[in-house]
Amino acid sequence: MPRELDTGTEDLQAHCDEGVVVITLNRPKRRNAFSGPMLAGLSQVLEWAETADEAGAVLLTGAGGAFCAGGDVKGMAERNESKGPAPSVDEAIHLQRISQRATSGRLFAMPKPTVAALPGAAAGAGLALALACDLRIASENAVLVTAFARVGFSGDYGGSYFLSKLVGAARARELYFLSERISAERAEHLGLLNEVTPAAELETRSLALAKRLAAGPRVAYRYMKENLNRAISGADFLDCLDLEVTHHIHCGNTFDHKEAARAFVEKREPVFRGR
Repeated sequence: MPRELDTGTEDLQAHCDEGVVVITLNRPKRRNAFSGPMLAGLSQVLEWAETADEAGAVLLTGAGGAFCAGGDVKGMAERNESKGPAPSVDEAIHLQRISQRATSGRLFAMPKPTVAALPGAAAGAGLALALACDLRIASENAVLVTAFARVGFSGDYGGSYFLSKLVGAARARELYFLSERISAERAEHLGLLNEVTPAAELETRSLALAKRLAAGPRVAYRYMKENLNRAISGADFLDCLDLEVTHHIHCGNTFDHKEAARAFVEKREPVFRGR
């Protein structure tokens, strides 16, 4: 029975289902563009999921046929015309740094697998949130676009880092400078998506994937993710080797490894307990 999680806002819905924390960006009339309450709620739920024993994986998606349009450009225009007080530049920078680290930063660093399910458009910072996840599965209707150049922004929420690592510097520059819309098929070809599925199957496929991860060897996944994140962050090769050894030996002492070894000998599927 799924357990509803309190996000503090209607702009974000969340529940935990068989070890999977399902988070839904919920502003369909704005294509799930960011709002302050949405980002605060996302930060809150991710912080809980990072350490909650019942949470084995995170599945991030969007309501109403879109994933996330990123920043609310319409709202920005309204604020630009407002005569009310605005935070100083320094304050705005500091507040956004906190938000980015608590959302895309936490998705990237969280010691649990994260999956983004894209039913439709992922643009700007919304695309960055998807790229921060470990795996991405998209509807055949999905469209990806950096979008920042179209609205006179340089980009935020880690998109430049994630894109550079996923597709290389030259292609990342192309995607940022030109801000062209990319079909799901091309995005999969570029390596931005792990799977493209018919729209009617996206929810089922993405939840099945997340549940498979949640039921897996959680300690091993935690160390795998740290190994991989260190590698793409530019760690020295020998440091990566040493880190792998440390984590590998730790995993060898877990219940899950010993259970998997027994299951191999007994020719059955292992039943992991996350310890």
